[in-house]
Amino acid sequence: MSKTILYLDYDGVLHPEPVYRHPRGGMYFGVDHTGHALFEHAEILVDALALHPDVRIVLSTSWVRVLGFSQAKAYLPEALRSRVIGATFHSTMNKFEFDAMTRGAQVLADATRRSATRWVALDDDDEGWIGAASKHLVLTCGRNGIADPQAVAELSEKLQEYCMLR
Repeated sequence: MSKTILYLDYDGVLHPEPVYRHPRGGMYFGVDHTGHALFEHAEILVDALALHPDVRIVLSTSWVRVLGFSQAKAYLPEALRSRVIGATFHSTMNKFEFDAMTRGAQVLADATRRSATRWVALDDDDEGWIGAASKHLVLTCGRNGIADPQAVAELSEKLQEYCMLR
């Protein structure tokens, strides 16, 4: 049985954006986000995926390119981390070529490499989602991310659709 894949961005999805990396201090918000925390919406995603135990996660976040796969994955709570099977960026890839691609093109290239037909992308970046790929995108607002009930409803609808296909 083929699994459904969720391509997961972090910034603007699991917490507000933008987020930056300090060389000695780790990841931090780039603007005033008083009352917000990194990965504050992760449990919302955990709950949304609870009905879909076969969904696997591929990280489509720039955190993988900046921090490396293992470190980027380690930020997720275990309930999400245990579902992660890879990332759209790999250390053998040319960073400059990868960065020149839109997010939609990065995800579509990975879905093609994996021969994935059942996939959903959760992202706040709608650049490059053209043609048939656009139906796979659940677009979030960079400030509210998946805390927006409409985003959760759309994600649940797409997961239900793809998980029902056998």
